[in-house]
Amino acid sequence: MQLKDTICLGVAGNFAHHLEQAGELEDFKNVQTEETDAPKGIFPFYLPYSDSFLGLYSIGTNILNLPTYEANAQVEPEIAVLFDIVYNDANEVVDLKAKKFTAFNDCTIRKEGAKKISEKKSWGENSKGIADKWIDIDTFEEGGVMDNYHLCSFVKRDGTLYPYGVDAPLLGYSYFYGKLKNWLIEKINNQKDNGPLEDISTHLKNSNYPKQALISIGATAYAEFGEHNYLQSGDEVYVVAYDIGKDKGDFEPSETKAILHQKVQ
Repeated sequence: MQLKDTICLGVAGNFAHHLEQAGELEDFKNVQTEETDAPKGIFPFYLPYSDSFLGLYSIGTNILNLPTYEANAQVEPEIAVLFDIVYNDANEVVDLKAKKFTAFNDCTIRKEGAKKISEKKSWGENSKGIADKWIDIDTFEEGGVMDNYHLCSFVKRDGTLYPYGVDAPLLGYSYFYGKLKNWLIEKINNQKDNGPLEDISTHLKNSNYPKQALISIGATAYAEFGEHNYLQSGDEVYVVAYDIGKDKGDFEPSETKAILHQKVQ
């Protein structure tokens, strides 16, 4: 699926311990949240029609290009949800209708001194990864298909497969379903340019009020290998969303499993 007319946003800090492990808590020291476990904010990683670096379509399916400059990059295993955006007459977002989801790699460089989260998120073509299979969402609330899903990730290096992120239930997200949707709507409309965060409503306007948003809803905590190892050329990345009642967290295709497999260049 091509998403070149779709605004692409990410959620920072929606899974316990991820920011600490990624060394990014300090970035958000001045960001106030309503609850202790609330996500820190929203960031853009692709903006349609933008003249900035975020206007370059960065999402690939089978190749992950590391930056051409020296940088430490880590897999950020996530679930990406495709939402239809509903606006009112004042072009404020009044609803997000979840349509489908898939496995996603919000690959991120650990860059000292970056002023915005987005500066760590996109450095060229194939700097992000998305599975080529989408899973339809029946209802974005408890009792729906997503209740049964887990997310896991691995990196294969020199013939050895290492868990990169912990195997985590989607119900383990700090904010999920209606709570997440309401929070997203509020942040999209009202988040200001502040510290590492950006004014998302302005980005929507400059993107000609797109009809859809792809939102990566937060990275899981890292397993030991993921916490202590950055990506290298030659690695292979796997991010798998699977139904625990029907699948195993492996790389065998099925009707209910979304598998992202990227070769690192």
